Amino acid sequence: SAQTASLWCDFNNTDHYTDLNGVDRLIVRRGQPFNISLYLRSGSYQPGLSSLECIAETGPQPSEQYGTRASFGLSANIDTSRWSAAVVSPPGDTVALSLCAAPDAPIGRYILTMGRSARIEFILLFNPWCSGDAVYLDNKESLEEYVLSQDGIIFQGDVNHPIATPWNFGQFESGILDVCLRILDMNPKCLRNPGKDCSGRRNPIYVSRVVSAMVNCNDDKGVLLGNWTNDFDGGVSPMFWKGSVEILRNWQTQACQPVRFGQCWVFAAVACSISRALGIPCRVVTNYYSAHDVNRNLTIERYVNENGELVRSKEMIWNYHCWVESWMTRPDLTGSAYNGWQASDPTPQEKSDGVFCCGPIPVRAIKEGELMYKYDAPFVFAEVNADVITTMMKKDGSTSKVTSTQLVGKKISTKGIGSDYREDITHLYKHPEGSDEEREAFKKANHQNKLLQTKESEGLNVSIKVSPEMKKGCDFEVFAVVTNNSSSDKKCRLLFGSCAVSYNGFQGGNCGFKDLLNVELSPGGARKVPLRLNYSKYGGLLTEDNMIRLAALLFDYATREATLAVRNIVLDNPEIQVRILGEPKENRKLAAEITLKNPLPEPLENCCFSMEGANLTGGRVISERLRSAVGPGEDAKVKMYFTPTHSGLRKLVVDFDSSKLCHVKGYKNVIIGK
Repeated sequence: SAQTASLWCDFNNTDHYTDLNGVDRLIVRRGQPFNISLYLRSGSYQPGLSSLECIAETGPQPSEQYGTRASFGLSANIDTSRWSAAVVSPPGDTVALSLCAAPDAPIGRYILTMGRSARIEFILLFNPWCSGDAVYLDNKESLEEYVLSQDGIIFQGDVNHPIATPWNFGQFESGILDVCLRILDMNPKCLRNPGKDCSGRRNPIYVSRVVSAMVNCNDDKGVLLGNWTNDFDGGVSPMFWKGSVEILRNWQTQACQPVRFGQCWVFAAVACSISRALGIPCRVVTNYYSAHDVNRNLTIERYVNENGELVRSKEMIWNYHCWVESWMTRPDLTGSAYNGWQASDPTPQEKSDGVFCCGPIPVRAIKEGELMYKYDAPFVFAEVNADVITTMMKKDGSTSKVTSTQLVGKKISTKGIGSDYREDITHLYKHPEGSDEEREAFKKANHQNKLLQTKESEGLNVSIKVSPEMKKGCDFEVFAVVTNNSSSDKKCRLLFGSCAVSYNGFQGGNCGFKDLLNVELSPGGARKVPLRLNYSKYGGLLTEDNMIRLAALLFDYATREATLAVRNIVLDNPEIQVRILGEPKENRKLAAEITLKNPLPEPLENCCFSMEGANLTGGRVISERLRSAVGPGEDAKVKMYFTPTHSGLRKLVVDFDSSKLCHVKGYKNVIIGK
C-alpha cells in the first residue's frame, strides 16, 4: 500500500513547458507522460503480483459518463491515447510510475487517487505539442510565439500608419493560471450545471467560446467593462493598461467585479493571455476599417449631413478593431479544411445565442463565404467585407445618395513570429479583390451589393492627401485633390473639414474647415486644396487615440451629384527612449533610464513613467512620478530599477502619462543572460 508520493514538479513541469508557472506544484499537459514516485508503506512492489487502481477526477461532480472521472490500472507500457499508468522502476519499496492523461481529457484541477491511500493533486492543460490533442500545432517557432511568449505587439493607429503597441500578456506570472481557471468556474454555464460544463472543458471550441463571453461582463461576472466614451470616472482609460496581469489580478482581488475599463484591444489581449495560459495557441489580430453590421444585411448604412460630417448611427466603421485567433481542429464541421485558425471576438458588440460573445469561426469559412458555419460567421464576414452605402440627410428632411469609395477590411495584421514586424494576414480572410474566387465567396454569402458593383464614375473625383510627418504638437497641412475625369468643363463646390475622432468612429470637435463655393475644372484638370491644422485648435480636441477625421465633400452643380472622400490620420506621439544600465542577468538588479522629449509648445504637468515586463518586474507595475513640470522641448527623464527572474528575450513595456500627452507607449527588448 502506498504512503507518500514525490511529484518531481521541477522535472515534469519543465518537460511539459509549464515551468514558467513555477515548480512548486504539478502542472502537466494532456496526452504526454509524467513521472512520480510512490513510497510503499508495507512490503515492496512485485511485477505481476501487485496491482494499483488509479482514479482521476475533476470538477465538483466527477462522473465517467461526463468524462470527468477516469479509472485505470497498471499496464505494461504507457498508452498516450488514453488515461494510463505504468511502472518504470525495478522491484523495491519505491515505485516510479509513469502516468498519462487522455489527449481529450477535460482541462482543469485534478485529484488522482492511487490504491487506498496515495492521493495527489495536479492541474491539466491543453497540449499543442501532442499530435492527439485538438490544439496540436506542428511548428516549434509558432509554439514559441503563440503559446510560450509572454509579450507581444498589438497594432493600432490607422490603415496608412499602423502603430505597434507593446503588450505584456504575462500568462505565466504568479497566480495568473489560477485566475484563468476561476474565470472558467465563474461562467454562467458552470454555475448552472458544473458537471456538464467541466465535461465541456475537454473541447477547445467550447473553452474559447466561454473565454469570449467571460472577458466582457455584459451577461456575467466577466473580467472587463467596456467604455467608449471619453469619461473614465470610476476606473482608468483603456489606454492606461500595458498588460493583462494587472487586469486579471484586479478582477480576482475585487471578488470578480469587472475591471474598469476596456476597449477592443484590451478585451482581445486579455482573451489571448487566458488562452495561452490554458494551452490554446492564440494571437491578437487587427482589422483596419472594421464594419459593425447590426442588421446582418452585409451593408453599413452611413449618413452624413450637408457638410460631409457623419451623423451618428448604430452601424459604424471602426478605424480598427481587434479580436483573437485560436488554433484548433473543427471536428464539428465537415472536412479538415476548417481546422487551424479560428476567429473569436470578446468585445461585446452583438449577442450570440443570447450572450455577448462571438466565435470561434474558422478564418477559412469567412474567406469562402460559408456563413452557415458555427459560430457567428455573418458578423465576422461583415467586419471584413461589408459594403458601405452613404446617404446625405439634408436640412429640408430629404435624402440623396453620395458616391464614396470607403473600403472595409484592410491590412488585417498580427505580430510576426519571432519578430516585432507586422505580418499581413488579409489573404487568410479574403480572396484577391476582383478575383473569380472572391465573386464565388460573395455568391455563397449572398452578398448582393458587392456582386452588383461597378467601377468608379467618369465624372468628378475627390481624394485626400497628407503630409509625410504629422506629429502631435506641430502645425501641418492636408490636401483635398479634385480631378475632372469627364470631357466637359465642371463647376463644383468643395467642403473640406476635419474633426477629432475616436478609433471606433465617434466624432468630436471641429479642427479646421473650408468651404469653396466655386471650384472650376477643365476636362482632365485637377486642383489641390490645402487645409491647415494648427495645434492651438486641434490640441484640446483630440481623444487619447490622437486621431483626426478628414472629409472632403464635392458637389457637382450640373448633375447635382455628391462625392465624398474620408481619411483618418493619426498624429505621432514622441518616442520613448529606453537604455538598460548594467549587464542583464538573472536575479541581478538593473536600471532602466527612460527619456521622453516634450514635443508640445506648452509644459507637461503630472508626468508619470511606469513599466512592466514578464519575468522582469516581478509581476508588478513599477511607477515613478516627476516632481516638476517639463517645459517645451525639454526631456522628461527617470531611472527605474528592476530584477529579472528568468533568462531569455523579454520586453520591458513602458508608459508615459501627463496632462497633455496621455499614455505614450514604448518598449525595449532585453536579452537576459543566465
